[in-house]
Amino acid sequence: MSGAGGVEFFLEMQAAERAAAPNTLAAYQSDLESCAQSLLRVGQTLQTASADGLRDWLADLSAQGQSRRTVARRLSCIRQFYLFLLREGIRTDNPAEHLDSPQAEQSLPRFLSESEVLALLDACVAPPDASAAKKRRALVARAALELLYASGLRISELLVLPRQALAGEQRMLSVRGKGGRERLVPLSESARQAVQALVQVDRALNSPYLFPGREPTRAMTRQAFDRILHDVGLKAGLDPARLSPHVLRHSFATHLLAHGADLRALQMLLGHADIATTQIYTHVQTERLKQAVAQHHPLATSQSDLCDD
Repeated sequence: MSGAGGVEFFLEMQAAERAAAPNTLAAYQSDLESCAQSLLRVGQTLQTASADGLRDWLADLSAQGQSRRTVARRLSCIRQFYLFLLREGIRTDNPAEHLDSPQAEQSLPRFLSESEVLALLDACVAPPDASAAKKRRALVARAALELLYASGLRISELLVLPRQALAGEQRMLSVRGKGGRERLVPLSESARQAVQALVQVDRALNSPYLFPGREPTRAMTRQAFDRILHDVGLKAGLDPARLSPHVLRHSFATHLLAHGADLRALQMLLGHADIATTQIYTHVQTERLKQAVAQHHPLATSQSDLCDD
């Protein structure tokens, strides 16, 4: 197989069969190029690689200071690649089959308190004497933050929403997420009103997007949204370094669980393919259990005295 050891055909398969996003394909290509360069130093190629050659590559990544999460992600790509070569008959064995994944760091998601989210939303207001551009910017901020917090959308999902996403009296939002998977998420009335206010102001732009960029035929960029979030954070008295679209997504999930939401329902709302991804949010439930025991268990306040006895 030509095409740099099958890389080109592997990427084409990922795009065609798995609807991999452009960013995902670029990451896969980078991972495979990194592996190929490492193998070249020991006289191997991607098509002729041995298990030891791949282990040396993984060791190089760790020696370079790459995180265990990054190494695990890169290894996942390599495993998929060699399964592809095996399926296509390019190789009769799989050198990545018995490679050990690094133990991923267990990091808890960063999230805002409910009062901090409300402060952010309250900051999305322009003064009466503001220019039309600043008033529109406030509407954009309010609509975007309301949607992110009300639905748990990824920023990539938010920015490509069509202008008609909430036309009429719709109470559910259809979202196309990772891998082309579609899901429906319910919306709050305040989110719907914020979106409708923005659509009304933007009607003359005739953009296909709910959040158009400077050029109305294109969607707003991630960088442009980050600047809006930064400004709103300052106005709300929050450190912008703590803010990101994903922090709002984490806040959505954390607050739902804190108010008794079911983990399986949360998985569907977030669009996670595997519930194991959603289980990171159970730290909230664990903390609630600790607080419940501390506040209500009959021995909680006298435990130290019992230990002394």
